[in-house]
Formats: sequence, structure tokens, C-alpha cells
Amino acid sequence: MIQLYHCDGARSFRALWMLEELGVEYKLHMLPFPPRFRAPDYLEINPLGTIPFMIVDGAAMSESSAITQYLADTHPDAGLSVAASDPAYADYLNFLHMGEATLTFPQTLYFRYTMLEPPERRNAQVAADYRRWFLKRLEAAMGMMRGRGHACSGRFTAADISVGYAIKFAEALGLGDDLPLAATEYFRQLEARPAYLRAMAVERENAVE
Repeated sequence: MIQLYHCDGARSFRALWMLEELGVEYKLHMLPFPPRFRAPDYLEINPLGTIPFMIVDGAAMSESSAITQYLADTHPDAGLSVAASDPAYADYLNFLHMGEATLTFPQTLYFRYTMLEPPERRNAQVAADYRRWFLKRLEAAMGMMRGRGHACSGRFTAADISVGYAIKFAEALGLGDDLPLAATEYFRQLEARPAYLRAMAVERENAVE
């Protein structure tokens, strides 16, 4: 059985959402954030101490975009991947990895220097720089998707989960009013999906202090 280690609202939500889209059986392990400090025993399972962490068929994975791609590729009947022979394949991979590498990365630094660090270590200038970085790149991403209802291929794929989570995270960080209208409208349709709503419900039901 697939085992997923997850923190409330963390980027591991991508994997949780994917699992609900696939409708496969899995075991969810909820941890307090950040687990490497608040759940030290977790380091025996994942020495990096990071979230997400997924164990499947004896293999362990710790990168949210890689987990999303793996689940899509190993469950092709769900239609959440794009074949390498498809003209949309390049767009699919690009948006799939853009969600983490280009969009979520600056958000994590904004989060760290506005909320996570103790007050004496917070840095308004660093936070402002990475907020601006994220918003500019999100605007560019939405421009690349202009005229589309989804990231690629004219349908919902794992790439939408990757990019959609970055918008979800932005709203959780209080940046909702700063988002391009296109991003807000795009995410509103994603969060209405039954699997997204189930993932949110599972997260709430298993929340830890």
C-alpha cells in the first residue's frame, strides 16, 4: 500500500490530491510542521526531514513534482499524464515542474522570512523580493496558459495539480489579493473538483496539533 507523509497545507498536498484523483488505496501519516523539529522520530523514516515523503513498492520518494509525475505515469488509465508521443508533452512536463521549481520555491522563502523564523530573524526585504519574484513568475505562467482552461492538452492533468497547489499556497500565505485574475479564476475551477474536495476533507479529518 502507498504510504504518504503529509503536513497540513504543505506541498505534500500535491501527492494527496493526486491519490484522491486516482482513487487508489493509501495510508496517510499526518505530521506537525516542520516535522524535522516537531516530530524528530520522523528523521528515522526520512533523513531529510522534509515533506512530502511517499513509500510505494519499497521505493521512497521525497520530491512533490516527482511524486505527482510518478503517480500519473503508473496509473495511465486515470488520464492524468500526457504521453511522450503527444504534441502537448513538452508543455505538460514544463508546467508539471514549474509548479514546484519556479512558483513554490520563492513562496517558501517568503513564508520563512515572514512567518516561520522567530521575529528577530525575519527579513522584510528578503520576503518582499521573493513575493515579487513569485507574483511575476505566476503572471508569466498564466500568460503562457492564456486561452486555455488547463495547463496543457485541453484537459486536467497532473500539471494542473502542480501549478494549482502553488496558487493554493499563495492564498494560504495571504497573497490572494495580489494574484492575477487569471490565476484566481483558474484555481477556482480546480478547487471545485471532487478529488480536491476529498483531499481537503481527509486533511481536516486527520489534522494534528
